[in-house]
Amino acid sequence: VQLQASGGGLVQAGESLRLSCAASGSIFSINVMGWYRQAPGKQRELVADITSGGSANYADSVKGRFTVSLDNAKSTVILQMNSLEAEDTAVYYCNTEAVLRAGFLPQEYWGQGTQVTVSS
Repeated sequence: VQLQASGGGLVQAGESLRLSCAASGSIFSINVMGWYRQAPGKQRELVADITSGGSANYADSVKGRFTVSLDNAKSTVILQMNSLEAEDTAVYYCNTEAVLRAGFLPQEYWGQGTQVTVSS
């Protein structure tokens, strides 16, 4: 399974960015897709994830500002980030829990990181 992320960049505080991540490969089903982030000197943390059934989960720090969505047909997860703050600066990583064959246990996969920098 390959996860191809795009959409990072440099913006000013209060602006928006949209991250996209597409999963490819021989996938039977996807249980959940989401985004984590890691700022310098900090541990990687969950930003938001969403199940194939549409149930979304957000970190408290991004609730009301970020929206995660999943296109099941395209195996693509989108993170719309509005009202960005300097504290959102981090490398953002796409993540998925996917099943490769019917009856197999789900496995976790990570994409390459994409840098998001918010200047204050």
